[in-house]
Amino acid sequence: MSDLNYEYRTGIGTDIHRLVEGRPLKLGGILVPFEKGLLAHSDGDVALHAIIDAIIGAAGFGDIGMIFPDSDPQFKDIDSKELVLKTRDFIASKNWEVVNIDITIAAEEPKLGPYKMQMKRCIADLMGIDFLNVNVKAKTNEGLGEIGTGLAMSAIATVLLRRRIKRSL
Repeated sequence: MSDLNYEYRTGIGTDIHRLVEGRPLKLGGILVPFEKGLLAHSDGDVALHAIIDAIIGAAGFGDIGMIFPDSDPQFKDIDSKELVLKTRDFIASKNWEVVNIDITIAAEEPKLGPYKMQMKRCIADLMGIDFLNVNVKAKTNEGLGEIGTGLAMSAIATVLLRRRIKRSL
């Protein structure tokens, strides 16, 4: 006799990038109007990078740099939405699915409140999960550190993964 159960795993991912002029600001898969963007090998979307890092970690496959190394020219200036789709497909091939995502973006400016729902919708659509299973928060650093002085932005994400496993009794 066998019983189907689920295995659950959580993951935490982080990312930080410096703000520079001359680049578009992409966060949570959307374009945010601002005079600076994030400096990175890819498009620098700290929100999506933190989510990818959390997913890869929860599934036990290391971190974002192991799957998408910044030394690989194929990822130069890549849209991070493509990396999310590759990550989603990779974990699905291992029978994992994302249950929910919670992300906090730290930025002094621009104010991200008006864009949180768009980010939430984009992330949910990319992951193929319900809109209510994604949460996006925005915080400032109250003027402290590189983020607080407007030199950088960061994000931290948590995810819950599950996969169906068959256990023999």
